Amino acid sequence: MNERIKKAYASAPKTWVWQLLAAFIVACLLAWSGTAVRVSSSTGSGLEVAGNILSGIFHPSAKLLLTLGTDGVPYLLLETFCIAFLGTIVGAVISLPLSFLSASNLVPRGVALVGRVLIAAIRTIPAFVYGLMFIRVTGPGPFAGLLTMSLCSIGMVSKMFIESIEDLDKRILESLDAAGCTTFQKIRYGILPQLTADFTSTIIYRFDMNLRDATVLGLVGAGGIGAPLIFAMSSYRWNEVGAILLGLIVLVLIIEWISAKIRVKLARG
Repeated sequence: MNERIKKAYASAPKTWVWQLLAAFIVACLLAWSGTAVRVSSSTGSGLEVAGNILSGIFHPSAKLLLTLGTDGVPYLLLETFCIAFLGTIVGAVISLPLSFLSASNLVPRGVALVGRVLIAAIRTIPAFVYGLMFIRVTGPGPFAGLLTMSLCSIGMVSKMFIESIEDLDKRILESLDAAGCTTFQKIRYGILPQLTADFTSTIIYRFDMNLRDATVLGLVGAGGIGAPLIFAMSSYRWNEVGAILLGLIVLVLIIEWISAKIRVKLARG
């Protein structure tokens, strides 16, 4: 037995030479790309700005935090939350039929290919570009952010939905078919119970992403808290910057805590 193992090792192809050559080429490429890196030294003004930012974060504007009007942090956070939430819901609703039409185990391959190409095309364009496009169509405001979040959600959510659909246990469907169940009953008792947990987890994950993206979209005028943040930074009002960032941190932590609770409940059934 030992002789056979030795012969097998002796007859195995020697790949270490190619591995060493590949590692050498990668190291050369890294060294060559590193020659283009230029490190600029921090100036005194830059350090001063960094200090002001940290000071603003630790000394936020109480007036901005407690104002309940349209210029206050609570209202801006609520607007950002609504953009992300509604964008996720609209994107998930559109993704549901699109993902079923793109699953190769449920529809002909030609139909599935068309759906996958459409989803890939949607995912190719960044959210920032979608935001600029919708601002030109609807004008600046939360509605442009909502449309952007919806379209961006379709690309990722549809892809995750398709993977869940293609991992369906067909034996359950075959058993229901053998029992004489109708198509609606097979969907109700065979497909939905398998997909509900995965679909819900995907939607929650996408909502977490949209909440952060909605902040970035505000920088181009698509509603939310991003625009006041960039205006405050441009005007060097660091106390307002600190108040906005503090509100964002609290909102994200709350959403993360709620999302974790929901995921644990889904995992435990």
